[in-house]
Amino acid sequence: MSTEQATTAAGRTTFPVLDTLRAVGAIAVLTTHTAFWAGSYTQHGAVGRALSRLDVGVAIFFVLSGFLLSRPWFLRAAGGLPAPTVGRYYLKRVLRILPVYLVTAALALTFIRANSDRDLLDWITTLSLTDIYVHPGLPAGLTQMWSLATELSFYLVLPLVMLVAVGRELRPTRVLVTLSVLCALAVMWHLGLSAQVPGAEHRSVHEWLPAFLIWFSLGIALGLLQVLHTLGRLRRDTVAVINAAASTPGSLWLVAAGLFLVATSPLAGPVLLTAPSDVQALTKNLLYAGIGGVVVFSGVFTAENTWSRVMSHPALRHLGHISYSLFCIHLPVLHLVMWLTGYELFGGHFLQIFALTLVLSLIASEALYRFVEMPFMRLKDFGRTKRIVDPATTESAPTATSTR
Repeated sequence: MSTEQATTAAGRTTFPVLDTLRAVGAIAVLTTHTAFWAGSYTQHGAVGRALSRLDVGVAIFFVLSGFLLSRPWFLRAAGGLPAPTVGRYYLKRVLRILPVYLVTAALALTFIRANSDRDLLDWITTLSLTDIYVHPGLPAGLTQMWSLATELSFYLVLPLVMLVAVGRELRPTRVLVTLSVLCALAVMWHLGLSAQVPGAEHRSVHEWLPAFLIWFSLGIALGLLQVLHTLGRLRRDTVAVINAAASTPGSLWLVAAGLFLVATSPLAGPVLLTAPSDVQALTKNLLYAGIGGVVVFSGVFTAENTWSRVMSHPALRHLGHISYSLFCIHLPVLHLVMWLTGYELFGGHFLQIFALTLVLSLIASEALYRFVEMPFMRLKDFGRTKRIVDPATTESAPTATSTR
């Protein structure tokens, strides 16, 4: 098989388990938010601490985004083709995230009482996903959207990152050096660089892209590894290790569970809203990076076994398809649940709040997926006059879906 044929075949590869993992990430985020509102973080000891760390779902989203969005650049460079068209790439990203977000933001700003004093400027910053750059917090019902704003900034800079990392020829060493620089920037950001931003105390600087470059870089590294593996450009011993890991997904999840257990300790900072130290924040970030990397690896490199068949079940994959809408809408739904039930904040009733929020959010996200997401995603090929066999066309949407 020629390089071009191998690249084309690699471009048609799908990753069904990743769809289900998006659902895992979204439900984890929903769970941690409902647990916080119920006051479970401090009421149930070790279980409460574990519930507080389910925001690790965001790490899964970011690693997924790095993997899925970088992969077309690697594939095209490996096949001697020009880089993906940046304009069409941006169009697809806009169509993927903005319609559902704008609907959700409008609902939250209009119907949640705590947002009734928001003026026109507040609406503009919220609808443009720029709150984290000008405010220390986000509107009620939209506090999870910091991750979407961060993911959007990753979308914007990715073509430049890939230009530096790849250029016109795929050289793994060049990619790894670029990713190392990004990771070093992330470490410096946690250890004091963020405090140097003018007006940092009035902005959400700890939620900006530099803080999460390690997560995205891991995804990009997985993209490189998968392309090299598919094209047969890895050493035999490396392939053996990958295949062994793929055949024992339980071991991978055991590693993720071990990292998660460490993350529930004080090493990763407090469970409530008290600010962690710089070292605690970095420790948590690194632990979450490891969890997200291992979990996504288990969905990228899979063997034919019971686990992969279960995780590829159409029902579970559909949950992944609607997971972005689920991620967006679940906090406005949580506000609705608390209003309808009369439950008090931090007043308990976690299981009831969780169940009601999950069920109603799934119903709402199904509607958003069918009537908002899908109609806009059908516009992604608008203006394309002929079909071209292109590895980039096989990319599945990573947002929380991919926050995300």
